[in-house]
Amino acid sequence: MTMPALHIKRYLITGLLAFIPVWITWVVFKFVFTLLAGVGSPLVTGIIELIGLGSPHAAQALHRDWVESILAFVFTLVALYLLGWLSTRVIGRRILGTIDKFLQKLPLVHTIYGGVKKLMTLMRNKPGGTQRVVLIDFPSPQLKSIGFVTRTFIDTAGREIAAVYVPTTPNPTGGYLELVPIERLIMTDWSMDQAMAFIVSGGAVGPEQLPDIEPPVPARIAQPGAEAL
Repeated sequence: MTMPALHIKRYLITGLLAFIPVWITWVVFKFVFTLLAGVGSPLVTGIIELIGLGSPHAAQALHRDWVESILAFVFTLVALYLLGWLSTRVIGRRILGTIDKFLQKLPLVHTIYGGVKKLMTLMRNKPGGTQRVVLIDFPSPQLKSIGFVTRTFIDTAGREIAAVYVPTTPNPTGGYLELVPIERLIMTDWSMDQAMAFIVSGGAVGPEQLPDIEPPVPARIAQPGAEAL
């Protein structure tokens, strides 16, 4: 390979390595921004329409996609902050409790709402003696993936089984649900924050050490009368 070709290859690789962190950050930020802006968009649209009744010119200036998206994003952040503040007050807990009871009574809605609420609660606590962040054999026995144990239960054969959520990179909101026997989990001492940083960054950010991903195979006990090979 000629010198100009080597220089081109070197700088392309260097540029790619410099670009990937920026790109991943942008993808995650865009996802969060779009999600929050979508939540506040109906409110912003309604406010702009009300402004248009008294000041059509001001409404026309605000009625732009990028302006509406930014306003919706800001309004959603403010609403989340107020919701967090309200949930720490007695009257706020009563209001949220009333809303919770109402949603629990709605057909179909209570199934989705109850499941998501239970998942959020479980993610804040360890599931009965089992570490939250684990490694499992996924997508094949030769490979390992990071998973979050959401619950444990006993099957009809008496074995303890863990429900493990395996998020995708760099967007951890999508993933897979795997049912794994407890003895096949590889426990870690990672926190949720460390695991999420590792997943979102594609492995670039995270703890310096991994647990032993190849547990020792127990020695096979020779059967009486068996011949040594």
